[in-house]
Amino acid sequence: MKVAHLTSVHYRFDIRIFHKMCSSLSLYGHDVTLVVADGLGNEIQNGIKVVDVGSSKGRRDRILNAPDRILAVALKLDADIYHLHDPELWPIGASLKRSGHRVIFDSHEDIPKQILSKPYLNKAMLWVISHVLRVYEAWVCREFDGVIAATPFIRDKFLHINLDTVTINNFPRLNELLSQVSWESKRREVCYVGGIGKIRGILEMVQSMGEVKTGTRLNLCGRFDEPSIEATARAQLGWDAVNELGFLDRPAVREVLARSIAGLVVFHPLPNHIDAQPNKIFEYMSAGIPVIASNFPLWRQIVEGNSCGLCVDPLKPTEIASAIDYLVTNPNEAQSMGQNGRRAVEDSYSWSKEEKKLLAFYHQIHGRSPK
Repeated sequence: MKVAHLTSVHYRFDIRIFHKMCSSLSLYGHDVTLVVADGLGNEIQNGIKVVDVGSSKGRRDRILNAPDRILAVALKLDADIYHLHDPELWPIGASLKRSGHRVIFDSHEDIPKQILSKPYLNKAMLWVISHVLRVYEAWVCREFDGVIAATPFIRDKFLHINLDTVTINNFPRLNELLSQVSWESKRREVCYVGGIGKIRGILEMVQSMGEVKTGTRLNLCGRFDEPSIEATARAQLGWDAVNELGFLDRPAVREVLARSIAGLVVFHPLPNHIDAQPNKIFEYMSAGIPVIASNFPLWRQIVEGNSCGLCVDPLKPTEIASAIDYLVTNPNEAQSMGQNGRRAVEDSYSWSKEEKKLLAFYHQIHGRSPK
């Protein structure tokens, strides 16, 4: 098959898009092109052709103009299947459908719920936009040839819209982040890996570092998405215990996980978080370290259900600090939790199983005429 993955938002080496989906399709012999809008130019990596339509000048330009640039490139590719990763691309998905092409939408998150957590609009406007998006999402995705959902919760929503919906969980590759470093070699450090923002708990994480009693430090891996929140975080007492590492490639992430005692995922209790399955949880588990996670019911089921970490109130830095201190002062239990998490990934949460579902879904869509 000739496949085109399209994104106007995500980084070209996005873990789900490039390292998992595109890489798996390329590995099995398919002709894969990834169209991005990041301004870093064209290249070929791991047999995947990356085509750049140029970066956008702010959010407005990205929403209004990047999709048209992507559509122009997409039509020239004349792919067998177009795989969309952003709601901004719904209109060009509709255009591709009118041109007789097969189109899949990949819903990484529940978009109408996600919009409710945006900090730059007032609450009334957020609800209006969320409602409009929900209506348009139902209309346009019904016309697509298939929908991929990143979680079972999102899948259940889309099954009412498009029966050709499948869950492709964002589980980790089995050995990508596993290290052979002994538990005794670990430092008094915990880590957070990913986008850094207020709703992802950065302020509470930094505050908790000011309350830990074991001298533990926080390895902070990623980029801030809000300058004002970055300034607030740096001004807190706990910032002195932060190792700010910035954005890291995958080998460097593996090294950080190897020396850390636990991984933090303390997202705020917002509608789009409560039913999510953050990739971070499973990556920490795959690396064999305990998880300190928000105490949402689904996350409790994963973390406490597999005895691979501790769940806390994400809005209480004292609880986060207590969990960190507990794991640091109980190394045997922490190591056991890490081993439990690793076994759970091997048994249930690895990309190898999701890869098979992805390939089967592609063959199903390709084997029939476009809608």
